[in-house]
Amino acid sequence: MVNLLAVPPGAGILPRSAGGVALTEVVVDIALSVMPFAGQHDAVAAALRDQIGVGLPLANRWVGRGEARVQWFGHGTWLVTGAVALEGLAAVTDQSDAWGVVRVAGAGVEDVLARLVPMDLRLARFDVGAAARTMLGHMSVAVARVDTQAFDVMVMRSMAATLVHDLDGAMRGVAARGSNF
Repeated sequence: MVNLLAVPPGAGILPRSAGGVALTEVVVDIALSVMPFAGQHDAVAAALRDQIGVGLPLANRWVGRGEARVQWFGHGTWLVTGAVALEGLAAVTDQSDAWGVVRVAGAGVEDVLARLVPMDLRLARFDVGAAARTMLGHMSVAVARVDTQAFDVMVMRSMAATLVHDLDGAMRGVAARGSNF
């Protein structure tokens, strides 16, 4: 009988750092795509508050408590990290093995992401708690600001190595320029 081992998407390629910015893997044990059924938005929000302590955030936002997080993931869709039961209230799909999450953190993190992401992620416009679906290079990603100098970038698991490669190149490029630009 074959004995399979679970390997996170960043195994063997993370952590990395350059010029004050670091890449680390965020391991997500449970990730569920949640799409409330018609007329059930408020009921889903209430059920989530009861079960994990946070409801459904507005579009382009995320909320969290402890290890649990609810992130807007597109029109009528949220990604929930944490075990929840929403039978009869929402379409729920297990996405636990589908995504890789890389935390990009440190002084200059906005400069690194500015090389790859076609949107303004500066703190004044994209504050802590903000989330967006966008592109990073040629990949579709979900970006969430988790601290003033930290972002979580989610990518399809099959693109994790490409994400790390692109971020590493951007970090090295920013580090090579120094802080005088």
